[in-house]
Amino acid sequence: MNGRFWTILSKWTNSHPKFVLTLCVCIALGPFLAKPFNMDDPLFIWAAQQIHAHPFNPFGFDVNWYGTPQPMWNVTENPPLASYYIAGAAGILGWNEIALHVAFLLPAIALILGTYELARRLCPRPFLAALLTLFTPVFMVSSTTVMCDVLMVAFWVWAVVFWIKGTEEDASWLLAVSGALIGFAALTKYFGIALIPLLALYSGVSKRRFVTPALCLCIPVLMLGGWLVSAHKLYNHNIFLQAANYAGHESNGGSIATKCTIAFAFMGGCLAPVNFFTPWLWWSRSGMPREGQPRNLLAPWLWRPRTYLAVIRGALLLGLALVYAGSLLRTYDRIQSQANTLVEIQVVFWAIGGLTALFLAGMDLWKGRRDPHSWLLSFWVFGTFVFTAVLNWTINGRSILPMAPAIAILLVRRLQKMNVQQNPSTMAPLRLALPLAAGAVLAFFVARSDFFLAKAVRQTALKTHEAFGRGGQKLWVEGHWGYQFYMAKLGDPAFDMKHPAVHTGDFLAVPLNNNDTERPDTPGTDLVTQGPRYLTDMNENVGASFYSSVFAPLPFAFGDVPPEKVIVWPVRP
Repeated sequence: MNGRFWTILSKWTNSHPKFVLTLCVCIALGPFLAKPFNMDDPLFIWAAQQIHAHPFNPFGFDVNWYGTPQPMWNVTENPPLASYYIAGAAGILGWNEIALHVAFLLPAIALILGTYELARRLCPRPFLAALLTLFTPVFMVSSTTVMCDVLMVAFWVWAVVFWIKGTEEDASWLLAVSGALIGFAALTKYFGIALIPLLALYSGVSKRRFVTPALCLCIPVLMLGGWLVSAHKLYNHNIFLQAANYAGHESNGGSIATKCTIAFAFMGGCLAPVNFFTPWLWWSRSGMPREGQPRNLLAPWLWRPRTYLAVIRGALLLGLALVYAGSLLRTYDRIQSQANTLVEIQVVFWAIGGLTALFLAGMDLWKGRRDPHSWLLSFWVFGTFVFTAVLNWTINGRSILPMAPAIAILLVRRLQKMNVQQNPSTMAPLRLALPLAAGAVLAFFVARSDFFLAKAVRQTALKTHEAFGRGGQKLWVEGHWGYQFYMAKLGDPAFDMKHPAVHTGDFLAVPLNNNDTERPDTPGTDLVTQGPRYLTDMNENVGASFYSSVFAPLPFAFGDVPPEKVIVWPVRP
């Protein structure tokens, strides 16, 4: 009975893959629809509120984000299309958390369906590639925000789909649609403009006529140029160069080796299913029995001397990696001393996954040097990695997200090649289901920890206001992200470090798990709220910082997570 049920379910899934994927996205993200706004969500929401009042002036207001009021165009590093989307959705559904998260289900669904459509052309198991993208921590966490990243990658993936289809069918209108989608991606996040050289490379390797593609690639240039010209007229400032300069001048320090190591750890963690498939990838290459050979546990290859030599080399390399990770962690002085060893192990573990992801791209390009699809996927990954590790101001999960669909497709392509060449059982359903399920469980719990963190931040804001914001004195707030957003909604303003307007008897609230804060030396009152306990994606003390490697070297970390704490000081003469 069970076998028949699974057979029917498999056939129905194969007949309706897009419906099943849409249902999977809704089930995966449904528990987080009530997630409070946190991190950079407020910047996009405030811009959307400005758009509601002044549709043609999205950044024409001041915001105190770095300790003193500044023009919004000088604070944000992204174009406004995501905020226009929020403004339109809020006009229909409302401004509350559930309404906006429901609106952002659409880009998430579009990204997964776009990955499936792209994978149909590039690998044998498109449904698996789409699930691998869905069940990555970077997709799950990013899809529970109202920031621009998932929307940009959705435009990105569909632009690639239309470009490949237009190239193969020699259809100019499909290339034009792709050009428009590239423009929308660039107007959502400036990184979207990287599609222009990537797709130009694909067209060049494809050796098709290049005049029409070149003209279609001018469409996003004109779209982005139109926004930059209008922004310059509005704000008398080149905000694209400002974003580029910020990425360069604010880049976190350290050598290239250090940045790459942290980038590997972020890649491995954000794209965790790759780590769980790693034994399948390396097992076969190290001598897994081929068809016709014994398949018992004590297979002949276990007794070969080179197997033991490989294990010894691996142990030595692992020891060296742990030593290097320990030296790397000394640059993060806020990681708790008792957590250092655990963080070192996690850095090494996830860095192996990051290296494996780059290995997938390199091997696919090496084996398919004349295949335009290999060039497309490999440079998609390499380009995103270089931007994340070297060019961007910080290494974060949001920068890793664009490579998730490409890595998923590359992984499926690699598994298929191993299946054909070496071991027919490699693609057996159980072998695929186990690492996929492990990735799904981890991705869910990482998103859950981010959800609990946002709830704790909102709760600390409510506690602070209840305790100190209801008297005759004023309550001032340092820091930003979700804490500033909810305190502002309660009527408690951000503290201006350059021009303080405080009076004796006022109060100053400072959240510890935050940024751009200065704490007085005198004792204050502690307000504590328990957030995530054993897994978190944002706490320096345990080495986790999904949103910026400036604070910690991992996108998420296991450990004893301290609660969210706010300290409130009375203002004295």
